[in-house]
Amino acid sequence: MRLGMVLAIVVLCAGSAQAQDTGPEMPAPPAMVEQPLIAPAAEVPAGVTVDAPEPAPDYSISGMIRAAHWVVKSVMGLLGAAVFATSTVLVYKVVEVSLAARRLRRSAAVIAKAATLSDAVATLAVERGPAAAMARAALGETQRSATLPGAGVKERVASYLQQMQAEAGQTLRKGTGLLATIGSTAPFVGLFGTVWGIMTSFVSIAETKTTNLAVVAPGIAEALLATAIGLIAAIPAVIIYNMLGRRITALRQGLAGAASGIERLLSRDLDVGG
Repeated sequence: MRLGMVLAIVVLCAGSAQAQDTGPEMPAPPAMVEQPLIAPAAEVPAGVTVDAPEPAPDYSISGMIRAAHWVVKSVMGLLGAAVFATSTVLVYKVVEVSLAARRLRRSAAVIAKAATLSDAVATLAVERGPAAAMARAALGETQRSATLPGAGVKERVASYLQQMQAEAGQTLRKGTGLLATIGSTAPFVGLFGTVWGIMTSFVSIAETKTTNLAVVAPGIAEALLATAIGLIAAIPAVIIYNMLGRRITALRQGLAGAASGIERLLSRDLDVGG
């Protein structure tokens, strides 16, 4: 009996000691929630309008032209038309003067080698150009004056030749007056655009009450661009005008030489028939 009570007490003591060593169980820590690296955008309340960011200003040539004042745009358009006109005149006159010079060389060579005015006209029958036309006109006046005294034939032929030379020179100079006008006025047209652009800059300064470069730069940029376009239109026009002027002067001298050759042939024919 006593032995059983002792065993029961021992068992109870061992159970209580084990419960004290283990202690109460600790709750598991809550799981970590992974946070996003980028915070979500704030929701825009209904009915609220968000302004889009302003685009960066375009300072390229095309961008400055688009952003320029309408007066400066008009100046640039006028100068662009002047550049186009200069290019057109250049192509047309170079072709015309080159053909005229080639025809003059052929006609002058025939006139220099011909024995009589009739031979020269027969050789130049299919030739075009002012020199061949002068030879035919001289022969026609000689034939019309066959029954008249020969003293006045030379004077009448010389009058025809001078008139035809003047007409040929005037024809060759057509279009060059436009080049002279563009070359002399384009810089001032560009200067007008420059003045207007600078005036726009001062108005912007007065309106914003600041001298920030971002306010002043657009007007100054379009002003300088107008000046540059004016120079681009004027400089080639002056160069082309001078080049064509020299070539036309050389052609007129060649026509004068051909006219002298025609007068010599006429004088020889009159002396032989005299």
